[in-house]
Amino acid sequence: MYTEKVLLKDFIMTVRAFLTAMAMMISVITTGTSAVAGNYIARDHLVVDLRFGVEWLRCSVGQIWDGTTCVGEIILLNHEEIEQAITQANEQLGEGWRLPTLEELEALICEDCTQPMIDAEYFPATAGEPYWTGEVNGMATRHYFSVNFFNGWTYGRYFPTQPLAVRFVRDRHRSK
Repeated sequence: MYTEKVLLKDFIMTVRAFLTAMAMMISVITTGTSAVAGNYIARDHLVVDLRFGVEWLRCSVGQIWDGTTCVGEIILLNHEEIEQAITQANEQLGEGWRLPTLEELEALICEDCTQPMIDAEYFPATAGEPYWTGEVNGMATRHYFSVNFFNGWTYGRYFPTQPLAVRFVRDRHRSK
């Protein structure tokens, strides 16, 4: 009887330790999906994203960085207009600008932030609406993915002819 109580007590302690470890793992996994300020370094009109090794423009297309915040009106673009805007960005800001991947843009979602759901310290004056990614929806190949900073949701239902907000990104280690 005494041995059974000891074994039961050991079993309960093992289960508690396992559940504690699982809770800690879940906490780490879920906090990894939200934007973490430690992943970014602000440099004038750019934000360096250490997690993905990319540079973001702090402002949405249509806005400019005035040294403190983004000013001007956000311009909604379709994919044809985005190609023209990328050409202009490459001419004015250096080569390599592109639409972000779905994973890169989703990583900017800040679940602890109020709307818009993005860290306003790094990305001020962001619209609380969908932003384009460069990724086609594999289940509906006429559609592209977008990330909505109003609610943090991802959509794969927009046609490339529809106008949405845009934020450009480029890889930090580019070959010259």
